[in-house]
Amino acid sequence: MAKLTIGSVDYAYTVWHEQCEQTIVCLHGFTGTKDTWAQFAEALPTTRIIAVDLIGHGHTSAPMDTVLYTAEAQVDSLRQFFDTLQLRSVILLGYSMGGRLALSFATRYPQYVEQLILESASPGLADDQARAERKEADDALAQRIEQDGVEAFVNTWENIPLFATQKHLPAAVQQAVRQERLSQRSHGLANSLRGFGTGVQPSNWHVLDTLTMPVLLLTGAHDEKFCVLAEKMEKHLENVTHLVIPDVGHAIHVENLTQFATMVKEAISLT
Repeated sequence: MAKLTIGSVDYAYTVWHEQCEQTIVCLHGFTGTKDTWAQFAEALPTTRIIAVDLIGHGHTSAPMDTVLYTAEAQVDSLRQFFDTLQLRSVILLGYSMGGRLALSFATRYPQYVEQLILESASPGLADDQARAERKEADDALAQRIEQDGVEAFVNTWENIPLFATQKHLPAAVQQAVRQERLSQRSHGLANSLRGFGTGVQPSNWHVLDTLTMPVLLLTGAHDEKFCVLAEKMEKHLENVTHLVIPDVGHAIHVENLTQFATMVKEAISLT
């Protein structure tokens, strides 16, 4: 693990296969860490994999100022991260919340992104009423996390319908995911929701048609909501492929790593 200070935030990151030329930068989801990509990195031994703990998560700082968690602030920090590590023309891969950040970054700094891979991700919410309702729900959840603590939150979070398919995973895998969630800090998760929840993140629907790099959308067949979202996104993207992975839900890279890694390897070999 390495650390890089950007402004007042210390970012933790890990690099696998450092000598390889082709680079994938991986962004995890809410309650995740860079470690969620470790086995994925093992499956791609000829590609440099860089995974970063996003603000409020893992070993990266979890400041109290929610402005630092906003889409604009995180996109700017990611650009500085790229510049400091001299990353140019990378493959940017984001899962769920990390997918929203990856998409936000690609629309603002497309010159850095050779290819965009979005796993179970969305462009945000375009409808003002839906945004307001989601913001209210996220604010309430943030308050509960701070009041009740991480463990009480995780006990509820791991049982929401979005993660139902993970109940069929081996016990060791389920425990690893749980431990990753339990390792978080309550104020980091709460501020992530307040600053970068779907209700406050600016919608990217209206700028999808500005992206010209290849975009790969990956969704799990049992994750109906995100399959529908991906189908809608397809209509706005110039150079897009949407692949649906059978027998899995939201966290494809956890539920079927082999299939996920195979699809990524095939996609990046075409660039």
